[in-house]
Amino acid sequence: MMSGDELGWELSTAVVLFHEAIARRLGLSAVDHKALGFVTRNGPLPAGALAAELGLGASAITALLDRLERAGYVRRAPDPGDRRRVLVSAVTGNAPDLGGIFADLGREMGAFMAKYDERELAAILDYVTNTIAVLKTQTARLASSDGP
Repeated sequence: MMSGDELGWELSTAVVLFHEAIARRLGLSAVDHKALGFVTRNGPLPAGALAAELGLGASAITALLDRLERAGYVRRAPDPGDRRRVLVSAVTGNAPDLGGIFADLGREMGAFMAKYDERELAAILDYVTNTIAVLKTQTARLASSDGP
Protein backbone atom coordinates (compact mmCIF):
# COMPACT_ATOMS: atom_id res chain seq x y z
CA MET A 1 0.00 0.00 0.00
CA MET A 2 1.24 3.50 -0.85
CA SER A 3 1.94 5.98 1.89
CA GLY A 4 -0.08 9.22 2.06
CA ASP A 5 2.69 11.27 0.51
CA GLU A 6 3.20 8.74 -2.33
CA LEU A 7 -0.55 8.60 -2.98
CA GLY A 8 -0.75 12.40 -2.95
CA TRP A 9 2.13 12.62 -5.43
CA GLU A 10 0.49 10.10 -7.79
CA LEU A 11 -2.92 11.80 -7.56
CA SER A 12 -1.41 15.23 -8.17
CA THR A 13 0.55 14.00 -11.19
CA ALA A 14 -2.48 12.23 -12.71
CA VAL A 15 -4.71 15.31 -12.30
CA VAL A 16 -2.12 17.69 -13.77
CA LEU A 17 -1.44 15.41 -16.75
CA PHE A 18 -5.17 14.96 -17.40
CA HIS A 19 -5.73 18.71 -17.49
CA GLU A 20 -2.59 19.26 -19.55
CA ALA A 21 -3.98 16.80 -22.15
CA ILE A 22 -7.28 18.70 -22.25
CA ALA A 23 -5.46 22.02 -22.54
CA ARG A 24 -3.33 20.75 -25.43
CA ARG A 25 -6.53 19.91 -27.34
CA LEU A 26 -7.57 23.55 -26.92
CA GLY A 27 -4.16 24.98 -27.81
CA LEU A 28 -3.72 26.20 -24.23
CA SER A 29 -1.55 25.39 -21.23
CA ALA A 30 -3.00 23.64 -18.19
CA VAL A 31 -3.04 26.88 -16.18
CA ASP A 32 -4.79 28.67 -19.06
CA HIS A 33 -7.40 25.90 -19.14
CA LYS A 34 -7.95 26.03 -15.38
CA ALA A 35 -8.17 29.83 -15.49
CA LEU A 36 -10.79 29.62 -18.23
CA GLY A 37 -12.78 27.16 -16.13
CA PHE A 38 -12.60 29.46 -13.12
CA VAL A 39 -13.73 32.48 -15.15
CA THR A 40 -16.55 30.47 -16.73
CA ARG A 41 -17.83 29.33 -13.30
CA ASN A 42 -17.21 32.56 -11.34
CA GLY A 43 -17.06 35.45 -13.77
CA PRO A 44 -17.24 38.19 -14.45
CA LEU A 45 -14.54 38.85 -11.89
CA PRO A 46 -11.67 41.28 -11.40
CA ALA A 47 -8.41 40.25 -13.03
CA GLY A 48 -6.76 40.64 -9.61
CA ALA A 49 -9.14 38.10 -8.07
CA LEU A 50 -8.26 35.61 -10.80
CA ALA A 51 -4.56 36.29 -10.24
CA ALA A 52 -4.98 35.65 -6.51
CA GLU A 53 -6.92 32.43 -7.13
CA LEU A 54 -4.19 31.15 -9.46
CA GLY A 55 -1.28 32.49 -7.41
CA LEU A 56 -0.03 34.65 -10.29
CA GLY A 57 1.48 38.12 -10.34
CA ALA A 58 0.25 41.07 -12.40
CA SER A 59 2.44 40.45 -15.46
CA ALA A 60 1.68 36.71 -15.51
CA ILE A 61 -2.10 37.24 -15.28
CA THR A 62 -1.90 39.85 -18.04
CA ALA A 63 -0.08 37.40 -20.33
CA LEU A 64 -2.54 34.61 -19.47
CA LEU A 65 -5.53 36.86 -20.20
CA ASP A 66 -3.91 38.01 -23.44
CA ARG A 67 -3.69 34.36 -24.57
CA LEU A 68 -7.29 33.58 -23.57
CA GLU A 69 -8.57 36.76 -25.21
CA ARG A 70 -6.66 36.04 -28.46
CA ALA A 71 -8.19 32.54 -28.48
CA GLY A 72 -11.64 34.14 -28.16
CA TYR A 73 -12.47 32.57 -24.79
CA VAL A 74 -12.58 35.66 -22.54
CA ARG A 75 -13.03 39.40 -22.75
CA ARG A 76 -11.84 42.19 -20.49
CA ALA A 77 -13.86 45.29 -19.74
CA PRO A 78 -13.54 48.17 -17.28
CA ASP A 79 -15.43 47.56 -14.03
CA PRO A 80 -18.36 50.00 -14.09
CA GLY A 81 -18.15 50.27 -10.30
CA ASP A 82 -14.40 51.00 -10.24
CA ARG A 83 -12.81 52.02 -13.53
CA ARG A 84 -9.34 51.21 -12.15
CA ARG A 85 -10.25 47.51 -12.23
CA VAL A 86 -10.72 45.22 -15.19
CA LEU A 87 -13.44 42.58 -15.15
CA VAL A 88 -12.84 39.30 -16.95
CA SER A 89 -15.74 37.28 -18.34
CA ALA A 90 -16.08 34.20 -20.50
CA VAL A 91 -17.28 34.81 -24.04
CA THR A 92 -20.76 33.31 -24.14
CA GLY A 93 -21.11 30.60 -26.73
CA ASN A 94 -17.38 30.37 -27.36
CA ALA A 95 -16.47 28.04 -24.50
CA PRO A 96 -14.72 24.91 -25.68
CA ASP A 97 -16.96 21.84 -25.78
CA LEU A 98 -15.48 19.46 -23.24
CA GLY A 99 -18.76 17.61 -22.62
CA GLY A 100 -17.57 14.33 -24.10
CA ILE A 101 -14.33 14.32 -22.13
CA PHE A 102 -16.04 15.06 -18.84
CA ALA A 103 -18.97 12.74 -19.61
CA ASP A 104 -16.49 9.88 -20.02
CA LEU A 105 -14.70 10.87 -16.84
CA GLY A 106 -17.98 11.16 -14.93
CA ARG A 107 -19.14 7.75 -16.17
CA GLU A 108 -15.91 6.05 -15.13
CA MET A 109 -15.81 7.83 -11.77
CA GLY A 110 -19.46 6.96 -11.12
CA ALA A 111 -18.87 3.31 -12.00
CA PHE A 112 -16.10 2.77 -9.50
CA MET A 113 -17.63 5.02 -6.82
CA ALA A 114 -20.80 2.88 -6.88
CA LYS A 115 -18.95 0.10 -5.06
CA TYR A 116 -18.58 2.21 -1.88
CA ASP A 117 -21.18 2.38 0.86
CA GLU A 118 -22.39 5.63 2.46
CA ARG A 119 -19.79 5.52 5.27
CA GLU A 120 -16.94 4.91 2.83
CA LEU A 121 -18.18 7.70 0.56
CA ALA A 122 -18.22 10.07 3.55
CA ALA A 123 -14.57 9.18 4.25
CA ILE A 124 -13.66 9.73 0.58
CA LEU A 125 -15.48 13.08 0.59
CA ASP A 126 -13.60 14.07 3.75
CA TYR A 127 -10.27 13.07 2.18
CA VAL A 128 -10.89 14.95 -1.07
CA THR A 129 -12.23 18.06 0.72
CA ASN A 130 -9.22 18.18 3.03
CA THR A 131 -6.82 17.49 0.16
CA ILE A 132 -8.23 20.51 -1.68
CA ALA A 133 -7.81 22.67 1.43
CA VAL A 134 -4.20 21.54 1.92
CA LEU A 135 -3.38 22.15 -1.75
CA LYS A 136 -4.89 25.65 -1.67
CA THR A 137 -2.94 26.49 1.48
CA GLN A 138 0.30 25.16 0.03
CA THR A 139 -0.30 26.97 -3.28
CA ALA A 140 -0.84 30.27 -1.45
CA ARG A 141 2.28 29.66 0.66
CA LEU A 142 4.40 28.92 -2.41
CA ALA A 143 2.99 31.89 -4.34
CA SER A 144 3.78 34.29 -1.49
CA SER A 145 7.37 33.22 -0.85
CA ASP A 146 10.50 33.58 -2.91
CA GLY A 147 12.13 30.41 -1.62
CA PRO A 148 11.33 26.69 -1.94
